[in-house]
Amino acid sequence: MGPRLRLVLAVGLDGRLAPPQGGAARLGGPADRRVLEECLAWADACLVGAGTLRVHGGTCLIHGEDLLRQRRRQHRSSQPHLLVVSRQGQLDGALSVFRQPLERWWLAPGQTRLDQAPPWFQGVIPLPHWQGLPQAMGEKGWQRLVVLGGAQLATTLAAHDLLHELHLTLCPQLLGGGHLWLQDGVLIPQNRWCPVESRPLGDGEWLCRWRRQSECGSSPGDPP
Repeated sequence: MGPRLRLVLAVGLDGRLAPPQGGAARLGGPADRRVLEECLAWADACLVGAGTLRVHGGTCLIHGEDLLRQRRRQHRSSQPHLLVVSRQGQLDGALSVFRQPLERWWLAPGQTRLDQAPPWFQGVIPLPHWQGLPQAMGEKGWQRLVVLGGAQLATTLAAHDLLHELHLTLCPQLLGGGHLWLQDGVLIPQNRWCPVESRPLGDGEWLCRWRRQSECGSSPGDPP
């Protein structure tokens, strides 16, 4: 089995990631944060779109001491590697993400060769076509991947049938506008998904997890 991609998002009840004017919606409370950190502790690496980093400045980190100890016992880095998905890599080096204590890589879709990454990246991973993503990740030894957004990245991965698991926290808000977690007008393969977990997180939030129907047996290392 190749690398597994797990999409982790907090969305409004109407499926929106952001308010109509754009920007950060700040969805998800402390229990959702814990679920997110459990997914990060599971992961070898995280994918995040450059646009999401521009909005938020930084990325999510593991803070739970029990999760950090767990990773140390497994002889893994404290934080999963961060893969910034960007065709050109044009990001402001002053963003807080470049001061966070983790290893950063530039994942460059559509590129067949790039000689050098900006100095704040560990290196560059050219990706001539999206179907080559599993092989590229496997070559790095990354088998567990968390996708943190945004909508363009989530839509691209879904359209290329690369997602294996969906972890959505439904938050008790109606945001309205056009910022859905999957973009309109893109053909998505009509896979069926089976529920593997559904539970309240408190404060009206609800965690829902799905896995491809063809993969509904439990996978090693799943969060509780």
